[in-house]
Amino acid sequence: MGEGILLGPLVLFAAVMSLTPGPNVIMVTASAANFGFGRTIPQMLGITVGFGFLVMAVGLGLAGLVHAEPRLHTVLRYAGGAYLLYLAWCIARADASSSASARAKPIGVFEAALFQWINPKGWVFALGALAAYTTAGGDVLWETSIIAAVNAVAYLVSVVIWAGFGAAIGRLLDNPRARMAFNGSMAGLLVLSLIPVFW
Repeated sequence: MGEGILLGPLVLFAAVMSLTPGPNVIMVTASAANFGFGRTIPQMLGITVGFGFLVMAVGLGLAGLVHAEPRLHTVLRYAGGAYLLYLAWCIARADASSSASARAKPIGVFEAALFQWINPKGWVFALGALAAYTTAGGDVLWETSIIAAVNAVAYLVSVVIWAGFGAAIGRLLDNPRARMAFNGSMAGLLVLSLIPVFW
């Protein structure tokens, strides 16, 4: 299986990259704290599927298109940054227990999947995995599929862990001030995750 691919190092790489804080884990933690674990499941599935498809697309040639057309990279970077700022604003204002809770809802499957295509950390993650773990002269489709599957599973495990952490925190946030402080800190972390993208 995956001849030529060093599965042990690939799994370790995927675990480290997916478990460390970034936009996806910040979003699921905040979502589970505000809406509960169950209502965050669609977001977790969207992240997993969307990231798997991103790795496949990058491995099968999308990276070459981005390198050939630098303006596309700029568009992706700024679109991702703008969307992350929007998500940070939504997180800062999220409060499923408030009178506005009927309108408040977590990110769905489709939105979470689409976000992967403009997620700056996701691109770094995908490019790094493909550069490090494909082999010269190997079967591109097979190796890319293995890398995509391993990384998607790692992301699923990661977001489940972080959503569980968020749900546990959510039980401690009965006080509106504590919830506002938590949501503000999650929004701030999301904004800070943009620093490596632009500087």
